[in-house]
Amino acid sequence: MKKHISIIALAWLTLLSCSTSQSEDQQVGLLDTLRLVNYLPVAIENIPRTEVLTPAYPIIDMHSHDYAVDDAEIAGWVKAMDACGIRQTHIMHCSWIGRPFEEVVERYAPYGDRFKVWCSLDYTQILSDGSADQAIAYLEQCHALGAVGVGEMGDKGEGDLYARPVEGRGVHIDDPRLRPVLARCAELGMPISIHIAEPIWMYLPQDRYNDGMPNGVTWAVDTTIAGCLGYNGLIQTFENALRDNPNTTFIACHYLNMSHDLPRLGALLDKYPNMYVDISARVGESAHTPRATREFIIQYQDRILFGTDNGMSPQMYRDIYRILETNDEAIYLSNFQYRWALSGFNLPNEVLKKIYYTNAERILGAKK
Repeated sequence: MKKHISIIALAWLTLLSCSTSQSEDQQVGLLDTLRLVNYLPVAIENIPRTEVLTPAYPIIDMHSHDYAVDDAEIAGWVKAMDACGIRQTHIMHCSWIGRPFEEVVERYAPYGDRFKVWCSLDYTQILSDGSADQAIAYLEQCHALGAVGVGEMGDKGEGDLYARPVEGRGVHIDDPRLRPVLARCAELGMPISIHIAEPIWMYLPQDRYNDGMPNGVTWAVDTTIAGCLGYNGLIQTFENALRDNPNTTFIACHYLNMSHDLPRLGALLDKYPNMYVDISARVGESAHTPRATREFIIQYQDRILFGTDNGMSPQMYRDIYRILETNDEAIYLSNFQYRWALSGFNLPNEVLKKIYYTNAERILGAKK
């Protein structure tokens, strides 16, 4: 009898071992073959899921671009703005998207105040002989044509490469050659919108410890290029400009790409009253740490501006509203390459009102 039981027990253990081994083999196979870029988790939790069709208040979008390819797409964009509560959209002018400044103004002029256009800087003479005269003349010309401000400047390490007609290669925002231009911006009431660096994941080693993969790889910055500044070097150039140009208003795009270190960002805002931040194109980073971000936004509610920088689709706007206005959790948004679950900030109405339009009105009111 004992022998019979032992045989049965042995058979059961063998079956259990085979079953466990097969399961482990299947798991190892999936982990070995599934590419991170193809990992698309879907939330299954039975928790509130809120659709926000229109925002709590009409919005001034302080960061967009000339995305429309023709007049029909502009008309469609206006319909999307109407449906999604966007009162006004600001078109950032730069080399990587859009036409010459005069053409951009002409394209959007039929819609009156629904669109405002910002201009680039002309570095032609600055790079040739160091003089700012031509850059100032071009700035004044754009101002006369209706330019609200300068932007989007873009320095990820090699200088303002977003400019046209000539890239400002090697020209950082604290370059002494720019001082007269920045001073003239202050006199004209033209704020400067600038993209400094990229999120920190793009400067970290692109390895298995980088939790910003695969976005980190997609937008990685090669700091081995001669003359290229690293993350902290870029932040220092921006702080130098804030310090040396106290009468000029600076808008740091994308939370200054510092959503990973909000105490540091807050310290800059505390120190420099001429600094603002916009929240454009950083839902994936900021909603990854919703409690810390919510606390930061509430604390600095007078210095934060709404922006999108992500196209023209109604769903894009509504995804942002959901993050700002609801308490939803386990949100996966397909237009971000991170694989993090996001959560809403559930911001108070008085804070939303400032971010959505009153802070922008205050800045734009300084334009002369």
